[in-house]
Amino acid sequence: MKKLSAAAPLLLVSELVLAQSAGTLDKIKATGAVTLGTREASTPFNFVDDSGRQAGLGWEISLRIARRAQKELALAELQINTVGLTPQTRIALVANQTVDIECSSTTNNRERQKQVSFSNTYFVTETRLLTRKDSGVLDFADLKGKTVAVEAGTTSERLLRILNRERDLDISILLTKDTISNFNMVETGRAVASMGDDIIFFGNIAIARTPEQWAVVGTPQSREAYGCMLRKDDPAFKKLADSVISEMQTSGEMLELYNKYFNTRIDVNGGLEIQVPLSRENAQLYQNPNDHAFE
Repeated sequence: MKKLSAAAPLLLVSELVLAQSAGTLDKIKATGAVTLGTREASTPFNFVDDSGRQAGLGWEISLRIARRAQKELALAELQINTVGLTPQTRIALVANQTVDIECSSTTNNRERQKQVSFSNTYFVTETRLLTRKDSGVLDFADLKGKTVAVEAGTTSERLLRILNRERDLDISILLTKDTISNFNMVETGRAVASMGDDIIFFGNIAIARTPEQWAVVGTPQSREAYGCMLRKDDPAFKKLADSVISEMQTSGEMLELYNKYFNTRIDVNGGLEIQVPLSRENAQLYQNPNDHAFE
């Protein structure tokens, strides 16, 4: 597996022309390589474990998609390249074809569909608040006049700005670069709460020094459908990715992968177990795979 800088020249000029004019499968066949997006701390979806290895539910899905492409193209070998992404860079680097597949905690919505395509949904979550149990914050109205952390470039940032404006909450919005720094802002008292996807917050609580002090609260402001980002207008590659995910869901393989990352100790921060039972929404998704965006 080869790690590349997002700014590195990934292809020769002739290969670049091919990549821009043909589909992802053609690009993979011509170059013998695929580029997967990685995240450092989108736990438990795409993260670096304590051994320095890339891991996570979304990461493993992206590997399965890559191996299916290798099989369908009858490639004896497939080079796996990786490019590190952030919430701020992930969409652009898939849209400009630097990255072929990105599977982490990325929401499929209609606005993003103008730039990229999404595979079938592999996880459904909701946007809520993470705060200390003694903060006095139980719902979004309790944020009035307070500082709230949120990851820049996420759907939660957009929703928080809308709430702030429409409800006249006078919130000071503190933008952070990733899930860890988002939690750190609340842990160190720079923000009273953070807004984001509740499943990520359960991961934050699991690695906190005092997990019992934290709570996920608030009326859900949206449902989020996580999908793998792919280049736009590439139906052949989307069909391949969709088939991998739907087969994993209906065969029981996705449930096994879910339990691996949510109900088993994983190698992060000396070992953590998130312990989140499969939700009704995700159980229904496994029975009826689809790529529907909620907004």
